[in-house]
Amino acid sequence: DDAVVLTHDGAAVDVIGQIGLGDDAAEWGSGLTSTQDNTLRRKSTVSAGDPDGSDAFDPSVEWDGFANGTFEGLGSHTAGPAPDVAPTVESTDPVVGATEVPNESVLTVTFSEEVDAAAGAFTLACDGTAVPVSVIGGPTTFSVDPDASLPAGGDCTLTVHAAHVTDRDGEQTAMAADDTTTFRVLEAGPVCDHSFIPIPTIQGSGSEAAVTGRVTTEGVVVGDVEGDNHLSGFYLQGVGDGTDGDPATSDGLFVYDGGDDQVTNGDLVRVTGNVSEFFGQTQVSSFGDDIVRCDVGQTVAATEVSLPFGGDVDADVDRERYEGMLVTFPQTLSVTEHFQLGRYGEVLLSSGGRLQQPTNVVLPGSEAQALQATNDRNQIVVDDSSDEQNPDPVPFARGGEPLTADNTLRGGDTATDIVGVLGYGHGSYRLQPLGALGGGPIEFQAANPRPTEPEEVGGDLKVASFNVLNYFNTFNERSTSGDDCTGGVAGPPMECRGADNAFEFERQADKIVAAIAGLDADVVGLIEIENDGYGPASAIQDLVDRLNARVGARTYDFIDVDARTDQVDALGDDAIKVGMLYKPATVRPIARTAVLNTHSFVYGGNDDPKNRPALAQMFKDDDGGRVTVAVNHLKSKGSDCKPVDPDTGDGQGNCNLTRTQAAEELAAWLAADPNGQKDSDVLVMGDLNSYAMEDPIRALEGAGFENLVEKFEGEDAYSYVFDGQWGYLDHALGSASLVDQVTGVTTWHINADEPTALDYDATFKSDSQDETLYAPTPYRSSDHDPVLVGLNLRR
Repeated sequence: DDAVVLTHDGAAVDVIGQIGLGDDAAEWGSGLTSTQDNTLRRKSTVSAGDPDGSDAFDPSVEWDGFANGTFEGLGSHTAGPAPDVAPTVESTDPVVGATEVPNESVLTVTFSEEVDAAAGAFTLACDGTAVPVSVIGGPTTFSVDPDASLPAGGDCTLTVHAAHVTDRDGEQTAMAADDTTTFRVLEAGPVCDHSFIPIPTIQGSGSEAAVTGRVTTEGVVVGDVEGDNHLSGFYLQGVGDGTDGDPATSDGLFVYDGGDDQVTNGDLVRVTGNVSEFFGQTQVSSFGDDIVRCDVGQTVAATEVSLPFGGDVDADVDRERYEGMLVTFPQTLSVTEHFQLGRYGEVLLSSGGRLQQPTNVVLPGSEAQALQATNDRNQIVVDDSSDEQNPDPVPFARGGEPLTADNTLRGGDTATDIVGVLGYGHGSYRLQPLGALGGGPIEFQAANPRPTEPEEVGGDLKVASFNVLNYFNTFNERSTSGDDCTGGVAGPPMECRGADNAFEFERQADKIVAAIAGLDADVVGLIEIENDGYGPASAIQDLVDRLNARVGARTYDFIDVDARTDQVDALGDDAIKVGMLYKPATVRPIARTAVLNTHSFVYGGNDDPKNRPALAQMFKDDDGGRVTVAVNHLKSKGSDCKPVDPDTGDGQGNCNLTRTQAAEELAAWLAADPNGQKDSDVLVMGDLNSYAMEDPIRALEGAGFENLVEKFEGEDAYSYVFDGQWGYLDHALGSASLVDQVTGVTTWHINADEPTALDYDATFKSDSQDETLYAPTPYRSSDHDPVLVGLNLRR
């Protein structure tokens, strides 16, 4: 989304993009011919660049688009001079259909190239009567000056006669056809009495404005979002003659006024300006005297809209017909995503509860794709009416009050009868309640209370797994390269993860310790802890020291995997690893500590490591019961794997084959008795980066393991939210012999439900927010919820 300029001797010779837009543009163009994840090749007919970086950029004009990574044709551009083509009228002022054109206007015509315009090339007629004109300028732009004032309210036509216009290059080709521009002259009398184009006529029934160029329209202000720290304009909705009664055409639009404070909700205003599509939203750009208040205190009834969008029409068509209008959602809507709440003031809502991750509840493929399509229609972004980043305060939380560490906004919290303006921006339709007529702060209800402790799981022994979200007690502060960490104790230098500095780490550690203490488990599998050995300064030793300082000296110890396996970096040389804590007073590790770190398991056929080595440790409780706990962290969905393992579109994301092969190898390894005790009671736990119905989980089930989260919590179970959809990547699976010894399973919902803004990270927060958004509690200690299993082991 950044413009790129090619210069020669300091002068621009070619530009990709539009200079100055930058972060306001996700990409230029669409489909394959766009500037995001595609290959662009210059059209063979183009022999010169586009040196103007200030104009709108459409890559399809000069470029052909191909799939990402296409290298054919590199260096083979052989275009010669472009063939001579007939000149055309590139633009006129006023534009076609313009209204409110001043009666003393000088008209301009700009051609596609330099031309010669003979006498009679330009004629003007108003209300059927010829108006003499004088023509000056050229050879590209000509001024057409009427010799008399144009008639007030007159309908005029400017004609460029093709037979009198020829280009100056090649064979002096004439225009192919006459070009006409029709416009209306400003009427006499008060502006508010003049005729205007109704908003629905401008909007039309398509995805883009039906009328563009300079227009005059009228409506009531239904969303005052002026000011540089808001959207720099207001939403206008037609009333009376400003509507057409057609549900397919929107009665509202956005007016960009540069941020000036010119209107108030309820004002009836007359607006004259240029209509365009600005990043998908129809808007009129109008400033100063072109915005005239005609009345005050007007009201507009909010139009009822319901989720899911679509019904008898396409979902995008359904959304488009309300663009710019004051709407209300009478339903009870649920918070299904708040990832961007602290960063951009956005919340994603859905109807009928939160959206389920498709492959958590249905099979990958057609079933998952169908549910995904349903989910895509059943959501709406609620926005804070601002393009500002990092709002302070964060506007949306419970009870209509700002977000704080104590006043959260959890997934599943609800709101009813929300009123706002439905706008479009940043690639999605979004409801703007703040600044809307009859809108304001949303009264979110605490439908999903914070759990103060995990639900009871019973049993004499409790086992947990917890993704501690890059618990690193080393920071990128010492070296100039930023590679202050290592992969294991013998691995290469690499960038640290997690906290950026000691200040953030203390906050992170307090939250992680509070969460683990609250679990009160006898064995805790850790995921995403720094891979820096097991010495006095290691991350795992630091965590145990802090934990014991809170719950009591020597309450917890950790498995020193390297010492117990007589290996160096037994758990690999990645930046992170799995780990295991335990309570020596209630359980003791016995037999061999086993590690699955084969090349096939870790690499999965790829060129670099993907899955983290797995750790299996057998424990014995005070009554002599034994269980093997296997902690895992499989490859994420975030990036693709080997060329044969991309995202296939079936809902399982990237690297599904890599994870599935790892699951199969894990099952075979556990069946082969890696601890050497011939005990079949095995509990597989950890972040498998796979949802319940995906291939890796089904592979483990096929090998005889039972999904204990599903058994005890059902299909509504979740531990993670992504793109507003809920499911569980954090698993507990029991071997056949263990299942009847399991007394309960629960997922402690302290993280996935909580906004990211409440975590330890101080980035993008003001000094005051470092205090108001943080508390040393378990809530938002990680992005994954911990899983807790209760066991009554047989001897």
